[in-house]
Amino acid sequence: MAAFITENFKFLALFFKSKDVMIFNGLVALGTVGSQELFSVVAFHCPCAPERNYMYGLAAIGVPALVLFLIGIMLNGHTWNMVAECRKRAMKNCSTPATFLLFGSIAGRAAVAPVTWSVISLLRGEAYVCARSEFVNPNTLMGLVTDIGPETMARIPCKDAPSSILAYKDEVIRRLQYESQFIGWILIAVVASAIFLLKCLHHCCSPLSYLQEQYWGQYRSSEKELFNRTAEVHAKVLAASNVKQFFGFVALNKEEQEMVHEYPVEEVQPSPQWNEITGLYLYRENKGFPLYSRLHKWAKKVIGNGTDADAKEMALLAV
Repeated sequence: MAAFITENFKFLALFFKSKDVMIFNGLVALGTVGSQELFSVVAFHCPCAPERNYMYGLAAIGVPALVLFLIGIMLNGHTWNMVAECRKRAMKNCSTPATFLLFGSIAGRAAVAPVTWSVISLLRGEAYVCARSEFVNPNTLMGLVTDIGPETMARIPCKDAPSSILAYKDEVIRRLQYESQFIGWILIAVVASAIFLLKCLHHCCSPLSYLQEQYWGQYRSSEKELFNRTAEVHAKVLAASNVKQFFGFVALNKEEQEMVHEYPVEEVQPSPQWNEITGLYLYRENKGFPLYSRLHKWAKKVIGNGTDADAKEMALLAV
């Protein structure tokens, strides 16, 4: 029974590791939905005034989406790799298609949260009703006095709506919610179609076979995990050595003592080595053998772009 549980746990771990991008995007979307619900309950209050309704409604949909997009850009590791590449190599090693795909990857990953926010806002309809209420034409409402102006129509979303339009309040809100939800569903269809087409384009244009591309993704994930874990240990051991040299001793717990004893650090990596493994990377082949990362290329001591006459090139994307 224990062996069965262990095997199933390993299977689930491998599955989630292979779908890490999909799961991350799903968690971002769920977090955005929760934030949107909280915002609607706590912070959204339509001003119920001409012109202000429109600006407030658009701001409620657009401003949080823009903030979430910028946060997504900042949290994407490719962004800072691209900055490092521009500063050190001025993007000389990146072809135009690869650069375009990289920008698309960064923007696409960052767009998950803002698109989710916009879609949920439109499906709920509150912000759209607030923004559009003053533009409703009274002539379209049977029996309503036609000389009612935007000042009165702008109060439709409010609890204290004037008695002259109270009988038509539900109908106006229903119309506006229909428009809002229609736009939301159209946006969902457009985004889903765009994702499907981009996935097809990605796999059609990829110089790698489907299995090799899967292996490349697993290698990148493993290299990143091992590099970060090793860097953490290396930094701690080096710090312990320097602290001991300054004070004459270093206060370590049992686990840290074992770590310092097991992984002695004699020297640090020079800056040129860090520069060689930092920045964007395009898939390369050297004499028919793949180079999966800058670290892999450095370990093989390949100088320059490391490409032969039949070299393949592909942007480092996690699509």
